Amino acid sequence: MALEKATQQNVPDTRRIQTWVKAVVQQAESGELMANMATQMTVRIVETDEMVKLNQQYRQKTGPTNVLSFPFEAPSGMPIDLIEPALGDVVVCAAVVTDEAAAQGKTLLAHWAHMIVHGTLHLLGYDHIQNDDAQKMETLEIAVLAELGYANPYS
Repeated sequence: MALEKATQQNVPDTRRIQTWVKAVVQQAESGELMANMATQMTVRIVETDEMVKLNQQYRQKTGPTNVLSFPFEAPSGMPIDLIEPALGDVVVCAAVVTDEAAAQGKTLLAHWAHMIVHGTLHLLGYDHIQNDDAQKMETLEIAVLAELGYANPYS
């Protein structure tokens, strides 16, 4: 996993982020994950102005958001055997995560863990558009975070 880091304080280190991602993959695999699991992903930590642009460009939403996920898509016409398996990219806005943690009365580390878990689940095909899907995703998030020693982020 590659980690691109903005010049932000209070950003978890690569080892910790890798631990969170591995916990997601292990939990998802024990449930219903696809057979040919890709092993590579990128986590980018960005400034607010970049997240505003990404949120507008890809979600047509104004303002920054906490986390965006971009599942890997192989370039058209590229032979599959030349492509390294990849899940995709998780992009996290450090300033938004910091502000949300304070506003929600959560520890910063717990909120970071939640954002990485949430973004990784999106790369694995989970979403929260429909209520049933949201319940399934949130249940898995809660289980992964509990395994890591963090409280339910939704309570």
